[in-house]
Amino acid sequence: MTSTSPLPDNWRRQLTRAFEILLGGPLSDHPGDAVHVAYVGGNVFDEFGYNRVADWVRPAALRGAEPVVLDCSLFDAGEPPSRFDAANSVFEFEDVRETGHAAFAADLAGASFGGGLVRGGDLAVLAERHGVDLADDTWTGRWYVPYPRLVSDGTLWDAMRVALTLGDGPADVLPLEGEAAEEWAEALEAVEDPGLRAHLAHYCGDGDSGLLYLRSTGDVMAEEGCSVVANWEEGQSQVEFTVVRLSDLVAGPARA
Repeated sequence: MTSTSPLPDNWRRQLTRAFEILLGGPLSDHPGDAVHVAYVGGNVFDEFGYNRVADWVRPAALRGAEPVVLDCSLFDAGEPPSRFDAANSVFEFEDVRETGHAAFAADLAGASFGGGLVRGGDLAVLAERHGVDLADDTWTGRWYVPYPRLVSDGTLWDAMRVALTLGDGPADVLPLEGEAAEEWAEALEAVEDPGLRAHLAHYCGDGDSGLLYLRSTGDVMAEEGCSVVANWEEGQSQVEFTVVRLSDLVAGPARA
C-alpha cells in the first residue's frame, strides 16, 4: 500500500488531520528525526505461517531490493496483498548451532540484539558471507519474523498510513463496516470524507465490531528503547497493527 506517486494535496491534508485526531495532537509533537514503522502481527500470522514463509529469506528481500508480498486478507474486504519490508523487519532464530554452521551462528550472535533478534538487512550480509540459504530445509523451523514491518518510508505519517491500510486516495479506502466506540465517534466526525470516516471507525471499534484502538499501550521491544505510538487489535487477537518509534539500536545501521 505504499504510494508510487505523490498523493493529492487534499487527500494528504485529510489523512494528516485524521492521524492527528487519532494521536491526540499534531504530528510535530513526535520527533521528526526518529524512524517510525508499522508492524503487523496477531494469531493469524502464527496460524497460517505468514511469518515463516520462505519469501522472507529470499536474498533480494533481505537486501531490501524487493518487498515480501503476502495475500494475508487481514480484513477479507478485497484489500490488495500486504507488502512487507524484510530488510527492516526483525527475525528471531533458534537452535542455530545445531545446523553445523558454527561460523554463521557466531556472527549471527554478534549481529543480534535483545537476546536473539536480528534485522533482515544484517541477516542478508551474514547469509551471503557464509553461503547460507535460509530457505533450505536445514533452516525450516529455526527462524521466524516476530516483527513483520509493512513497507513505508520511515516517517510517522507513512507508518500511520500503512498501519491504517490506506492507499493513494479515496478510491483506495476499504469498504469496512463497524461503528466507532463512543469515545471516538464524535472525534471522527471531523473527518471530511465519509468513506475515510467509516474506514477509521472500523479501527476505533470495541474489538468485536472493528478493531480496538489501544493508543500507545504495548511493549514492543521496549527493552531495546522502542516506544509504541499507536496500537490496534482485534478482540480475539487475530490481527494487530502497531506503530512504533524505533530506537537507534533497532533502526540500524547494519551491524554485521
